[in-house]
Amino acid sequence: MDFQDNEPEAVVTQRSIDGTLGILKTCLRSNTVKKVVYTSSITAVFFNKIKNVEIMDESYWSDVDYIRSEVKSNLSSYAITKTLTEKAVLEFAAQHGLDLVSIIPPMVLGPFICPKMHVPVHTALSPILGSRKNNNLLLNLAMVHMDDLARAFIFLLEHPEAKGRYNCSSDTVTAPKIVEILSTNHPEFPIVDTLEGIEGAKLPGLSSKKLLDLGFRFKYGVEDIYDGIIKSCKEKGFL
Repeated sequence: MDFQDNEPEAVVTQRSIDGTLGILKTCLRSNTVKKVVYTSSITAVFFNKIKNVEIMDESYWSDVDYIRSEVKSNLSSYAITKTLTEKAVLEFAAQHGLDLVSIIPPMVLGPFICPKMHVPVHTALSPILGSRKNNNLLLNLAMVHMDDLARAFIFLLEHPEAKGRYNCSSDTVTAPKIVEILSTNHPEFPIVDTLEGIEGAKLPGLSSKKLLDLGFRFKYGVEDIYDGIIKSCKEKGFL
């Protein structure tokens, strides 16, 4: 996925829709696939004209026209692509009788195996790295531990009553709380940016009530998430 808008939005979106629907068509032809879990994104939820909402459930959708006209971010093309692809996926599944659920994660964090420090980790660690790129997201950051997200995939795949969209967010934390966790639990890394004076819109959190009502339980909290990030960064020499 192109986060830098190096390709036209329409090209990226059509490629995403065609590729995803191609996979679903293959699932139908196989006659062996019983259920599909599609990965959406929080960006398909919170980019809209609705104001003064602290937390959003699965009924909220990003407004593509609003994104095109009002949102000035390198996430714009990505958000449009994820929104239109998820809608196409749900419509296709309904038309063809395919058992499909969509899982909507926020920022996915925790220990990682990739060789580079990817963008979410870099953003989450901005108080000790000193980078202010994308740190407006930390004003009100919805997050989930990657292991909890993996468990939620399996849970929704196996649960016979799972239908529609499911938010999967364990916590929403503010910038001061992030600074507090890092300074208290990892004092060996000095805070070089207290995140004061961050500008930008305070994004809403995600309600996971629908997922919890189905019986799912999160195992990891914010401190676990940051412990995992720090451990991986130490092992890879990033810190």
